[in-house]
Amino acid sequence: MTALSVSTSSAASLRADALVIGVAKGPKGIVLAPGAEAVSEAFEGKLAEILSTLGATGAEGEAVKVPSPAGLKAALVLAVGLGDTAEGSYELEALRRAAGVAARALAGSKKAALALPAESAEETEAVALGGLLGAYAFGTYKSGGGKEPVGELILLSTRKGSKDAKAAVERALVVGEEMNRARDLVNTAPNDLNPKGFAAIAQAAGKEHGLKVEVLDEKALLKGGFGGLLGVGNGSTNPPRLVKVAYTHPKAKASLAFVGKGITYDSGGISLKPAGHNETMKCDMAGAAAVFAAVVSAKRLGLAVNITGWLALAENMPSGSATRPGDVLRMYGGKTVEVLNTDAEGRLVLADAIVRAGEEKPDVIVDVATLTGAMMLALGSRTFGVMANNDELRSILHAASGEVGEQSWPMPLPPELRKGMTESTIADLANMGERMGGGLVAGLFLKEFVAEGIDWAHLDIAGPAFHEGAPFGYTPKGGTATAVRTLVRFAEQKAAGGKA
Repeated sequence: MTALSVSTSSAASLRADALVIGVAKGPKGIVLAPGAEAVSEAFEGKLAEILSTLGATGAEGEAVKVPSPAGLKAALVLAVGLGDTAEGSYELEALRRAAGVAARALAGSKKAALALPAESAEETEAVALGGLLGAYAFGTYKSGGGKEPVGELILLSTRKGSKDAKAAVERALVVGEEMNRARDLVNTAPNDLNPKGFAAIAQAAGKEHGLKVEVLDEKALLKGGFGGLLGVGNGSTNPPRLVKVAYTHPKAKASLAFVGKGITYDSGGISLKPAGHNETMKCDMAGAAAVFAAVVSAKRLGLAVNITGWLALAENMPSGSATRPGDVLRMYGGKTVEVLNTDAEGRLVLADAIVRAGEEKPDVIVDVATLTGAMMLALGSRTFGVMANNDELRSILHAASGEVGEQSWPMPLPPELRKGMTESTIADLANMGERMGGGLVAGLFLKEFVAEGIDWAHLDIAGPAFHEGAPFGYTPKGGTATAVRTLVRFAEQKAAGGKA
């Protein structure tokens, strides 16, 4: 992974392959952002003019390279756009994305210095995290490893020695590393990551970071009556797993349960997906990857909160032993579900895990899942939906996602949509309901398995979990690690005594 360091050296004196500055769109042309002063002096005050001549506008996502003059030790100046700005004010997400653009543009370089606005601890963290996420590269299957990411990012900051800046950089390192771990998991080919393999990775991380990890294999799941996980995993030669990853803190006053959907490959089962919908289904474990990364982040950051992650892992395949449409599964906890569509499998594995998580009486359960195509139709490919049985909790999670730069939108759980699921003539519930509002129906199904008295929220990350287009900002093509930052911020709030 790309190394990150902080320096108080002047931009002019620092030796690097490239020196990164920020430019914004001002009312009369481009505006140089704080951090670019020494660079501008080396260009005799004509840097903004030169950049404008080269076509720079300061728009977000823009990257313009200029050879350095004699007054700079770095060989190249890279100007990245920050977008529209108020006088001297820069959005944290704009800084994250600009740093990410810079890191992507400088792939293959050994050392790059980031002279972007970093005058507060929040700005320092945003630049550091954006740079680390933008430098991400997954070259596991490339001959020769693919193009190397930038080797080292040096964050130029006048706040290097301050306590809050040090904490900000440490937080960026932890969250960045764990998000990139989640991205690796999502990007790994499904023939190399099955439920057993994912569980082994969790066990290894538990040993490394001092987390308590328990794994229920297929025999333990059968003995315990986990009909959802077993029903989904029946068709595969790779049996399911339920993994518990627990972090406790001696001063914790709140307990959280994060539950992640971990379908390591989703063919749709007997209700086979149509051609063109299978190729990216290795990403159907992105919820479990996000939960795993969030719990490890909480441990590494030492948050004063107890968190248990539940990874509901299975492979959904068609075979002679696969669950059929029309089968009835007895879920963990005793409820029965008539399976009308085997491609609505995520809610089945999550239901088992939610019931199990509820037995430990956490204050809050949050599940994360690439659950429905309907949510993508509703919110697009960059925004995830937030549903909850508590309006305040839904609002808190929606606000938390915005604070850390993840796009989400609060969604309702209309009670009238529940009827379609409860009309099964042979079981307590069906795993399908009305077609319209399918993302909300899935949320209502999960709600049926939440123990009374426990606040619960559901994050449907189907849209933003896997990016199929060209990279932008700090977001690569492939796995994105969506929801990790939201979960970590929520955990931080609870550690600080926040409500709900």
